[in-house]
Amino acid sequence: AFFPHNLCLFLSFNLVVIALEDKTIVSKLGDNATLTCIYQERELPLKNLLVYWQIAEDQEECSVVHALISGQDNEKEQCSHFKNRTQLFWDRLEKGDFSLQLLNISQDDERRYKCVIMQKAEYTKMIYQAEVVLSLAASYSQPILSGPIRNSNSAGEEVTFSCRSGNGYPEPNVYWINKTDNSHLLPSKLEITPHDDGTYSVFSTLKVEATSNMQIECAIENKLLRENLSAKYMEQKDTDDSSTESHKNLGKNGRGAQAAGIVSIVILIGLLTVLTCWLWRRRSSKLVSYTGNE
Repeated sequence: AFFPHNLCLFLSFNLVVIALEDKTIVSKLGDNATLTCIYQERELPLKNLLVYWQIAEDQEECSVVHALISGQDNEKEQCSHFKNRTQLFWDRLEKGDFSLQLLNISQDDERRYKCVIMQKAEYTKMIYQAEVVLSLAASYSQPILSGPIRNSNSAGEEVTFSCRSGNGYPEPNVYWINKTDNSHLLPSKLEITPHDDGTYSVFSTLKVEATSNMQIECAIENKLLRENLSAKYMEQKDTDDSSTESHKNLGKNGRGAQAAGIVSIVILIGLLTVLTCWLWRRRSSKLVSYTGNE
């Protein structure tokens, strides 16, 4: 039988037949990741192959991620961290595709992995090796940008903007941009806070001198996912004109309500007059009828 601790022996004697690949796989926390290992030279019977997925770092006490011996999974040597979390694509094995699917990945899975394929003949020799780097990432939430509510006379004053986002990984890049000329601005404060689940939240502030046409943008960049989320400041002004307009509207609404009240009173008086006349006529008719009977 061949065991993983013997791999270094075969590496030293079979360097000529090793094809080394090095790929980086980016996946999100909690998703499933596929670690690629494809041997395309020629098809070989599975019964003559030993396939090991390992953690590439030699200092690990347990390094076996998945083992395929003569076409059968071998779980005896598998590290406990990977139990019930790995699987090969059985319909692809005979075509030389020994890619491994790693389920429900966490931060502890962010490592360099090694796929080693050996052929059993007169002696066991290594015929292929590939290394895959698994990098984890999580999308940040849409940034929330807050800015000042200014009056028309605040130009030249110092104003403060704040920007926040969260639930992302790894640590982001934060950019403040003046959209009038696309220049970058230096933040006055930047706080990146780690959480127990491995993600980060970010909070940043910007202090600038107010201008008559302020266009500020906050951008959160996740390089691994190639994501760039941004929020733009929509200027809100509290001007005397708007106050005057509000008073005008209030005046119009007041006059409208007053007119409606007068109309209601007139209608009510009319109804009362009609009712009074009707009652008077009915009483008069009864009196006439009574007098006639006498």
